[in-house]
Formats: sequence, structure tokens, C-alpha cells
Amino acid sequence: MHVGFIGLGNVGGKLSGSLLRNGVKLSVHDLDKGLVNNLVTMGAANGKNPQNIMETCDVIITCLPSPSASNEVMQQMIDFVTTGKVWLEMSTTDEAEVRRLGALVIEKGGAAVDCPVSGGCHRADTGNISIFSGCDRSTFEYILPLLTKMGRKVLHTGELGTASILKVITNYLATANLVSCAEALTVAKGAGVDLSVAYKAFSISSGNSFVNETESQVILNGSRDISFTMDLVAKDIGLFQAVADRAKIPLELNPLLISIFADGIKRFGPRELSPNIIKRLEETTGLDIRASGFPAQIVDDEPEEIGYEVTI
Repeated sequence: MHVGFIGLGNVGGKLSGSLLRNGVKLSVHDLDKGLVNNLVTMGAANGKNPQNIMETCDVIITCLPSPSASNEVMQQMIDFVTTGKVWLEMSTTDEAEVRRLGALVIEKGGAAVDCPVSGGCHRADTGNISIFSGCDRSTFEYILPLLTKMGRKVLHTGELGTASILKVITNYLATANLVSCAEALTVAKGAGVDLSVAYKAFSISSGNSFVNETESQVILNGSRDISFTMDLVAKDIGLFQAVADRAKIPLELNPLLISIFADGIKRFGPRELSPNIIKRLEETTGLDIRASGFPAQIVDDEPEEIGYEVTI
């Protein structure tokens, strides 16, 4: 199986690295030629452009920053889709858009899958991230061996588009938790509690979470480096809002999160690291929410293992 990978950013570069590490024949493409060269030195071929990747590869993966970017790349590939080609959309994207583009691929005789990842860049780097996969069952079984080289836990979510819905829901939950962790740490500091003690209390209690174990630590370190930026948060919770709106579900919390991150972007810029949403509270209160002994970055210390399908 010859795989083409388009989009070598924070997540895509790590996922493609896992494919190479596990012996997959790989061609890569990105507008940043430096990122392409990095993968080429690791053993990948330079895919040159989206058209060439579609023409020469069996499975074509896109991992791009926005639905518009995915559409732009697909427009360069769609005329070259032939029977048997499989497109994997690993971007966090709009379910309506992935269904629209997927229908174009299927009409040409190919197969389409949305398979976003979840679990943080540190787990993408080690091949231990989780992957959602939306497609028909036969296509899922065909690509499962490939997905288990990039991720630890792989969940077949149903038809095309369902994985993207679940991805933006999980990102909404993570965003809500990030804001609540920022508020909890700030209140603890304002109330005179040692922040190291507060973090430990959260971690051993019903208040613990994945976000607390990762983002709270880099907040307390002061690096705030989780390899994710405010503009990406705004995109994701905007996509979640679109899913809710289409389903006619009235929301209360997400519109508030949208306004909080809009304010964060206005103050600090769209490329500010997302945990620095706490700077809004630091500026308002004059408190410094840092403590010694916490890591600047989160590293996955679990050994890489071959992935598996999570069954319901």
C-alpha cells in the first residue's frame, strides 16, 4: 500500500512520522518545503503536489488546518480520483463539508473516510493517539491496519461524517475544561492555596481530567505550550456550534466559550497558545498562576504499541 500524506504540521508531521517508523511506503506534500524535506530525510518520497499524490498513491491522507484548506487541496485532486482510491480526512473539519467532498470522491469510484485524531500532539508523536473513523465497514476494515500504525485506540463511529461530529464535540468538552481549569487555578491562588497543592488535589479528586493532567501543568510551568493555538480553538468550537445549530439544539455554554476565545484572540492574537486564555484572568486579578516543578511540555512516556479497534 502506497500512502500519500498532505499536511505536515503539528499533528500531520507526527502522524506521517509514525507511518514511516512502521514501514509504510509514504509520499508527502506540504506548502512548507522544510517540513517536506524533514520527512524525506526520514525515508519518505517528495509527493510534489496533490495531483501527483492522488495519481500515484493508493490511500491519500489530508491533515489540514481548516475546511477551506481541505477543499482547496481536494479541488486539485478530484479529477484524478479513480476506482479503488481511498481518501482519509484526518483534519478537524465540518461534518457537512467532509460529506460533500466525500461524495465527490465516491462518485468517482473512490472511498472516503473522516478519521480525526484526539489525545494531544504528545501522543500523536508516539503513535498512541486515539482515532475516530467514519465510513462504511468494508472500507474501515481495509484501512484499519494503517490506522493502527498511527494510533493506539481506533473507533469506528459509523457513516462518513460521524467521526467529525464526535471530534468537534470532544474538542468542545476539552475547551470547556480548559476554561474551568484556568478559573479553578486562579481561584485557588486568590484564596491563598499553594498551587502545587491545588494541582495535586484536583488530580486525586473527582475534578481530575485529561485537560487538568496536561494543560494545567504547562499553565503552572508558565510555558503554556500545548502545541495548540487560540485560532484553532475558535475554529473547533465554531464547528461544534454549527453541528448544534443544524441539529436545532439550543446551547448556553458554548456561545460563552466562543466569546471568551474571541476576547482572548483580540487581546493576545490568534496564534497565542490556547492555555494562555488564563492570561485574561491573570491580567484582571494581577495574579501570577505559576508554580515550580511542572514541565514545560507534556511528553508521552508510554511505549509505542500497535493499535487496536475499540469495540462498542
